[in-house]
Amino acid sequence: MVDVSGHLGMALLWLAPAWLVLDHRGTAAAFVLSGVPFGMLPDIDLVLEGVVPTVKHHGTIHTVLAVTLMAAVIAPVVGKIFEKIGDETAWLSPQAVDNSVRLGFLAVWIPGIAHLFADILSAPDIADSIEPFWPVYPSSLGIDVVWYNDPLANWGLLAAGVLVNVGLYLYVDDRRPSE
Repeated sequence: MVDVSGHLGMALLWLAPAWLVLDHRGTAAAFVLSGVPFGMLPDIDLVLEGVVPTVKHHGTIHTVLAVTLMAAVIAPVVGKIFEKIGDETAWLSPQAVDNSVRLGFLAVWIPGIAHLFADILSAPDIADSIEPFWPVYPSSLGIDVVWYNDPLANWGLLAAGVLVNVGLYLYVDDRRPSE
């Protein structure tokens, strides 16, 4: 696992293609900005392990299955926020408002999966490896490329995520007009 800045940077990197895929610059901005906090979603197990004795860090919640289920539960809330933004501003394209729950699902799911990927890159330095494909493939996966407390890796990921998104924001603005 990388620290918070590394996870948020990885989320930003994984969310960045939205600038090229979504049909409206405001939609891409709302999608990326709303998705970034969900880069920390699997670490909810750090809170839960203090409340539920069977929960452990890097356990079941650090799986594609758990991230998918959490995204499915959270998506309608994020989708409603997208609808509200779309109804009250010109920030979102009409297609985004029509597909708000799908967009909400992806805004939660993509950074959650990015979190798992970052943990694969950095586990098992101070934490157990994760089993991201449990229950289909119940073996741990960790390649230990990045040390958890490495400031260069963590702040580098965050800086890269911000720079890529700012670059795409500027690129998309120059390439195609907003609606």
